[in-house]
Amino acid sequence: MYIKDVIACLEELSPLAYAEDFDNTGLLVGNRNEEVKGILITHDTLEEVVDEAVEKDCNLIISFHPIIFSGLKKLNGSSYVERTVIKAIQHQIAIFAIHTALDNAFNGVNAALCNVLGLQNRKILIPQEGTVKKLLTFVPVNDAEQLREALFRAGAGTIGNYNNCSFNLEGTGTFQGDENSNPVIGERGVTRYEPETQIGVTFPKHLEGKILDALFTHHPYEEIAYEVTTLENHNQHIGIGMIGDLAGPVEDETFLRRVKEKMQLACIRHSGLLHKKVRKIAVLGGSGAFAISHAKRAGADIFITGDVKYHEFYKAEKQMIIADIGHYESEQYTKNLLFEHLTKKIHNFAPALPGGKVVLSECNTNSIKYL
Repeated sequence: MYIKDVIACLEELSPLAYAEDFDNTGLLVGNRNEEVKGILITHDTLEEVVDEAVEKDCNLIISFHPIIFSGLKKLNGSSYVERTVIKAIQHQIAIFAIHTALDNAFNGVNAALCNVLGLQNRKILIPQEGTVKKLLTFVPVNDAEQLREALFRAGAGTIGNYNNCSFNLEGTGTFQGDENSNPVIGERGVTRYEPETQIGVTFPKHLEGKILDALFTHHPYEEIAYEVTTLENHNQHIGIGMIGDLAGPVEDETFLRRVKEKMQLACIRHSGLLHKKVRKIAVLGGSGAFAISHAKRAGADIFITGDVKYHEFYKAEKQMIIADIGHYESEQYTKNLLFEHLTKKIHNFAPALPGGKVVLSECNTNSIKYL
């Protein structure tokens, strides 16, 4: 098993194509063609985490947060970031970060938070724009079925809960090859009128390369006419934050105390209690104050997130409760999520990876402590 194989497993859960533009995800240190001896999963990559990887004979660290966020202009060990990267390079340890790609995955960070809180009927709180694309192409009528099926196998034609979706329109295509052409149908220098089918399929943007490979492999023409456009449709399976329902209404203070106990929190900072029963809960792991207005518009009774500033609590405006449970605390289940996913996936590679070695880091990398 190679690092690129592990990355492929992770992209099944959360494709990097959906990471936010400001983020720095992917393989930050190391060579994707390096063989994997062991994998250490952590929330943050710090010096002590690299030490742990060395001790446990793991040469790949899968980290939620990226250790390199903005560009490094030097590597002389003057900061914890530089020291961590230097140590990883010295010990030939690769570092991969997944961060907002997992934030935006339907079964990612926020789904894990929903699981703990027992939320049902879950929906993405802020669907990501520009995630749905459309392919239009033109193919001889007799070849349309074969090409359509190849596109479906590559992942095209999925809309919500429906698969194999396409729109097909028959017409006449014309073409005339020059002296350098090698037409599959017709002759050079002669205008050809060919009955063709226009095939239109939508697909998620992370599959564009795979869809185009299927098109080029199974289309009979020497030159293929096609176009790819980005649609404005919201993809309800990609985006940040989630909102869902409790099994039944609960008094707001009772619910917050339950959250504190279940998640083993040192404290919860929150806006004023409304002293009413709550049922609809919005969550956003990490720094989520930017989504307060989205949670209100979605009808949330309580919005659970981290890193809320003093004046941002006023934005609750007695319409809902804003609960800041802490940045790390709201993402604390991410390591386990990645561990469970990789353990299951890498089981297939067990002969190549002795013991199927995936290790959960024992380092608590939370930078905030409480008295």
